[in-house]
Amino acid sequence: MARSRVAYEYTEAEDKSMRLGFLLIAAGLLSLLGLGCCWLRPALQERGGGGSANCTVLAVRQLGERFACTFSCGTACRGTARYPCLQVLVRTSRSPAPALLHEDERQLRTNPKCSYIPPCARDDQENSENVTYKQKYWKEKVGSQPFTCYFNQHLRPDDVMLKRTHDETVLLHCFLWPLVTFLVGVLIVVLTICAKSLAVRAEAIKKKKHL
Repeated sequence: MARSRVAYEYTEAEDKSMRLGFLLIAAGLLSLLGLGCCWLRPALQERGGGGSANCTVLAVRQLGERFACTFSCGTACRGTARYPCLQVLVRTSRSPAPALLHEDERQLRTNPKCSYIPPCARDDQENSENVTYKQKYWKEKVGSQPFTCYFNQHLRPDDVMLKRTHDETVLLHCFLWPLVTFLVGVLIVVLTICAKSLAVRAEAIKKKKHL
């Protein structure tokens, strides 16, 4: 019995392999739990009340009101600039009432009154030019052509988004890689145990032959 116990003791390399496997299992579970609570659950909630629709531009206009944005010009250099408010009003296939178009959910939360937030430049004139360029794009290039837009009843039912912040690919990777880490950890532990078991059996058979 003593010899049997000694034979089943893991070597240093096998012990390290087992520790690595359990570490990967723990990391995979913690990642799934953390992402589920902090990121995946809110993302699914955002998508839960939403859907897609066909949108057509009704009007493109700039409001007289300007909004502040923060620019960065170095490690310790930050400042505030302003940009004009561009509104793109669209008609959706789900409702005849006009809706305000936004780039995505993040832009909607940042400035729900406007349809576009330009990259914040130090010069207000540059910000105005970027907004004017976007205005021409919606008027001249898109015009009356229909395009796909997205809505979400949990955020603002009278607003639509040009794209989703959390699409299916992002959600897939959010779930896939922690799961792969967990499965690799399980595989390492199982293979180490199986290899040790086979080695012990081979040693036992070898001893029987010598008897």
